Amino acid sequence: MSMIRDLRAVVRPSRVSLRKEGGTYDATRSPATASAVVDCAIYRDGRRIQTENPLTPHEAVRLVRRDGGFVWIGLHEPTEAEFSGIAGEFGLHPLAVEDAVQAHQRPKLERYDDSLFTVFKTIHYVEHDQLDANSEVVETGEVMCFTGRDFFITVRHGGQGSLRALRHRLQDDPELLAKGPSAVLHAIADHVVDGYIAVADAVQDDIDEVETEVFSPGRKGSPRGSDAGRIYQLKREVLEFKRAVSPLLRPMQLLSERPMRLIDPDIQKYFRDVADHLARVQEQVLGFDELLNSILQANLAQASVAQNEDMRKITSWAAIIAVPTMVCGVYGMNFDHMPELHWRYGYPVIMGVTVVICLGIHRTLKRNGWL
Repeated sequence: MSMIRDLRAVVRPSRVSLRKEGGTYDATRSPATASAVVDCAIYRDGRRIQTENPLTPHEAVRLVRRDGGFVWIGLHEPTEAEFSGIAGEFGLHPLAVEDAVQAHQRPKLERYDDSLFTVFKTIHYVEHDQLDANSEVVETGEVMCFTGRDFFITVRHGGQGSLRALRHRLQDDPELLAKGPSAVLHAIADHVVDGYIAVADAVQDDIDEVETEVFSPGRKGSPRGSDAGRIYQLKREVLEFKRAVSPLLRPMQLLSERPMRLIDPDIQKYFRDVADHLARVQEQVLGFDELLNSILQANLAQASVAQNEDMRKITSWAAIIAVPTMVCGVYGMNFDHMPELHWRYGYPVIMGVTVVICLGIHRTLKRNGWL
């Protein structure tokens, strides 16, 4: 059975307009604004049922309950008014509906009477020419899934993570799609985790680049400590990545290990593969965090060592300058009874002694690595 691998995010799909159905799916948006429903389709025996006109959720539910199969409804950032009718049609739990509308949820898996509510955080790598202290490395979105006996509902938030390409790939594999809504849930989980793997590889390249630059000897024209801002920004982006990956590990383990009514046993086996890939990504992300900590500490240590070297040089030159300063200070007191003041060779002797002492101090300090 073919599995979905290494899918890339595609361009946001154009949305299908949705007709009013007795006020049930009335939106708070203006007529000029596209509906939140991206796609609504019925699948029977793994194949999409073609209709003359785009289906409304109400029509799709009626046909599924009459003829069998399941309906897959895709929504993008629905308002409460838009989603309330769909939620009532499928008997979705109010708490799950509230989470789906408000977004910004932690990845999780919740079981209700006749449905599963799953939250995934999607991660998109933001391409950049040069990494700096203000670079955005990862961009997050959310995909929330309602899995029922005869329905599957996806609610997306954010501009990334389109599922249109995934839907088309599934429709090209009727054997897999015939397993029902649980097959779609697995495909989305696999799609999201494959996205994590691709982003982890790209972030690894950024970390390698920063690490190389931090430890490059003799860099010219780069202010000391200038890498700290880039490292800290990269660490913040890795933390955002970690928040998406780590909480999802437990839900994937539950889906792969614990029998559930709504998950086909044949599909459940494939959740183990997703959980394994997710565990690998989590190890990478934790490694990124520790590595960035080490790089940041090394960078700060380098800056501290450079400052210490500067202070040693300043101190060394101050010690050398102190000798002529002292001599000039002594002979600048203008006492009458100073023998050297009226001695013919007093000036050249004193200047010579001063130069010799300064050269001796300079040689000693240089030999000890202070200059």
